[in-house]
Amino acid sequence: MLKKDMTPSETEWLIMDILWESSIPMTSLEIIKRLEGTKEFSPKTVRVLINRLYQKGIIDYTVDKKDSRVYHYFPLRSRKECLIDKSRRFTESYFSGNKTNALAALIQNCELTEEQIKELEAILEKSKGCDKR
Repeated sequence: MLKKDMTPSETEWLIMDILWESSIPMTSLEIIKRLEGTKEFSPKTVRVLINRLYQKGIIDYTVDKKDSRVYHYFPLRSRKECLIDKSRRFTESYFSGNKTNALAALIQNCELTEEQIKELEAILEKSKGCDKR
């Protein structure tokens, strides 16, 4: 049985992208404004997603010094950390933890350029020296 997913969902990832790209903490209103034109989310939905990210321990906040009703959100986990966890969870969920089958499923049915194949070969070569977890 899989433990509770502590990675951003697809919609939560949109919010995380905004927070990862920002060099400063952001309010929910600022996040809502940045989302305009990408997805049609109501302000209430965005606030629910922000709360879920907070409950998962992916973001945190500070309270505004001038207005205690305003929170400034910032990421606790990096994009790389979330991608690693998401990849691990995907492999566990759909491939019983078999990394070879997961990788094969991702690349078998797509056309790769020579450059992409060389990149993959370099990644595989580099992974030979990695510690096995």
